[in-house]
Amino acid sequence: MKTAAVWRPLIYAWVFPSTMVGLVGAGFAWCQRGHFQVVDGVLEVTAPNVLAVLSRGSAVAPGIGISAITLGHVVLGRDLEALQRTRRHERVHVRQYECWGPFFIPTYLWLSGWMWLSGRHPYLDNPFEVEAYAVDWCLPDGQEKEEAQG
Repeated sequence: MKTAAVWRPLIYAWVFPSTMVGLVGAGFAWCQRGHFQVVDGVLEVTAPNVLAVLSRGSAVAPGIGISAITLGHVVLGRDLEALQRTRRHERVHVRQYECWGPFFIPTYLWLSGWMWLSGRHPYLDNPFEVEAYAVDWCLPDGQEKEEAQG
């Protein structure tokens, strides 16, 4: 048996508290007849009526429409195109969850607060997002980085 196969169940258990939050969102999507698919061991979910709030941004990402959000091993997306477009970015967050486990969400929120208090952007300057955006050049709303900074 490969060493990675031995660790995989432990990694899923380590991340499970955060995954449970994602599964609650998936439950709401299921009630709305959302679309479900498993890609690379991650449950991807869309349901426009339930997840429309993502397009409005959040307290952590003011003024930025969110295409998808990762909660443990669950990715909630606005639609299938958003899931495909953000897959590499969201997989970075999956790996971050696998490293930080149940401490990811509080650490993410703490770092966003720290960025805000430091006069920086609570979302775009969050180190977790900086790492995830390093895998591609596309910002949350589909703009290229040069356009957004110009």
